[in-house]
Amino acid sequence: MIKTSLIHQLACLVMFTALCPLLGTAAEPGQGPTNAAALSATNAVTEKNGGMILVDRLEKPKNLPRFEPKDLAGYVLIYFKDQTQSGYLAVSKDGYTFVDLNGGQPVFDGTLLAEQKGVRDPHIARGPDGAFYVVMTDLHIFGQRAGFRTTQWQRPAEKYGWGNNRAIVMMKSWDLVHWSHADFRVDSAFPDLGDIDCSWAPETVYDEKAGKMMVYFTIRYNNKECHIYYSYANDDFTKLEMTPKRVSETGGIDGDITQVGDKFHLFFASDSKIRHAVSDSINGGYNGDTNRVDPETVATEAPTVFKRLGTDKYVLMYDVFGARPGNMGFSETTDFTNYTNLGRFNQGVMKTVEFDRPKHGAVTYVTPNELKAIVGYWKIDLH
Repeated sequence: MIKTSLIHQLACLVMFTALCPLLGTAAEPGQGPTNAAALSATNAVTEKNGGMILVDRLEKPKNLPRFEPKDLAGYVLIYFKDQTQSGYLAVSKDGYTFVDLNGGQPVFDGTLLAEQKGVRDPHIARGPDGAFYVVMTDLHIFGQRAGFRTTQWQRPAEKYGWGNNRAIVMMKSWDLVHWSHADFRVDSAFPDLGDIDCSWAPETVYDEKAGKMMVYFTIRYNNKECHIYYSYANDDFTKLEMTPKRVSETGGIDGDITQVGDKFHLFFASDSKIRHAVSDSINGGYNGDTNRVDPETVATEAPTVFKRLGTDKYVLMYDVFGARPGNMGFSETTDFTNYTNLGRFNQGVMKTVEFDRPKHGAVTYVTPNELKAIVGYWKIDLH
């Protein structure tokens, strides 16, 4: 059911002390901690790449400061690139200018994480425990060209269509450096789902009523029928615990759920346009307008929402994959009815540093101390 990407076991334990409760000495990526409180857990190291350290046991640090959403003061962007089929991270102080953490190189190496040796559609979220939760599609669209398989797709395209992947990558971290990891085959875990074409574009949100992290993603059947389904993750974030159920009957792909007050806003893609629906429940009852929400005239997908900290403004971000070259676009709203077009990265107020042409991104938040530790660990100049 679950396959880890652990390539080899290093015969050592990495012990991090709590002598400094907030910040330690900056180190080279993959060599040591910069936030001693966040990195104080004992983890068995199994693989290092791109500054990320995979561990086979992730423990909550004993000296981790209490997580308070009111203390958040910075932003983390996750995205991927077709060229590498891998994931990347960038950070920002103001939510406008994002600086890549690894000089435009992958942080999440798809060859280490996925059954198909490639990842797409990454999403990052924070739970009420303060942990970072990352989910990604396990799919390498150039797997044949890269020598990972002998066919274009794992299964015949005539029956299963484009992609036809069935696994999602699940990862958890307390510090954006040390990560647990599982590659979860949805079809094997839940055979009652039947012969699914694919499981795409997973995202995670905390369901307060259930008291669990809810993972939701697109399932396609019969090479045409796409709906968004949800399930709940276990506490270790290594598997889904219940057979996925439909979130909405609207159809579409790439769902993103954001709670504002007592309402839940679902953005999704249909016919390569961004749509919007609203519900009183996190996992059902969504109704909405069929009109296009984004201002683009070319194909878009992968909508995600983040709030500008300290304001009542929300940013709707989407992958403008119909542009040449591709880019991300942005619109800003306070009421989820009226939107201001902010343009695309580096064509308006939104900027990138050390990277370009990002795809399918998502944003979450960090505290000032966490941001300082991240900047020190990767040794970047944060604008």
